[in-house]
Amino acid sequence: MEQPYTIYEQQMKAKLKRWEIRLQKQPNLIERASKSVQNRINQVIPEKIHNTITATVKGIVQTTLFGIHYMPATEPLKGVSMADRDAKAEELLSLYKKIAAAEGAGAGAGGILLGLADFPILIGIKLKFLFELAHIYGYSTKDYRERLFILYVFQLAFSSSKKKPALLHTIKNWPAISQNFPPAADYANQVNWLQLQQEYRDTIDFRKMLQLIPGIGAVVGAWANFGLLEELGVAGMNCYRLRNLQDKAAKGDSPAPVSPKSQN
Repeated sequence: MEQPYTIYEQQMKAKLKRWEIRLQKQPNLIERASKSVQNRINQVIPEKIHNTITATVKGIVQTTLFGIHYMPATEPLKGVSMADRDAKAEELLSLYKKIAAAEGAGAGAGGILLGLADFPILIGIKLKFLFELAHIYGYSTKDYRERLFILYVFQLAFSSSKKKPALLHTIKNWPAISQNFPPAADYANQVNWLQLQQEYRDTIDFRKMLQLIPGIGAVVGAWANFGLLEELGVAGMNCYRLRNLQDKAAKGDSPAPVSPKSQN
């Protein structure tokens, strides 16, 4: 017997549609101008520095995604309504925003050296949040494909408008796409780590650079990190809501969702 979507799930479907439309909008004039400036800055930065930052990001992300350090101790939640999952996710996000804000304030107050050290620490905080979020929505991070999904969510939250539609396409087609992934070690070699770190850095650059200014660093550091966790929380919760609804449809509980847009 078919079990239709609950009223709450129907509300979330409508909310997700609006979110998808916003993600797939073409970048506005200000965003295009900002990206153009960032691209010119990237061109004048010595390749050695790019390589160092890329290696740092790659090392942090690979250690997180292909190790066991960040795996939650608790098992993924099963048999829980989406409303209850969302409530737990909001509590988790509130906690991690406070953690990130406190870390950002401390780094901002410490000047340039601590401000630079904040870069890898913040990535770790974000990835830890996503690992715990996956378990709230019922997905086990023991499966390396779920850890790769986390990487796509991370990129969706911190990539340019131009890259978001293709990332959203992958996320919406995850069950089919993930079945074709090579072993974890092989997949790690296929990630464009330079592009990932540049997109991430460009997204947070302005806020994080202000953090290095003496006198206002602590306030800006807290504000920047709080806002970045909020953006990640929205992206993460919506991605897992999409998957929960798709999983329900795949079980025959309701009509299958509309096919996602093709990649650009």
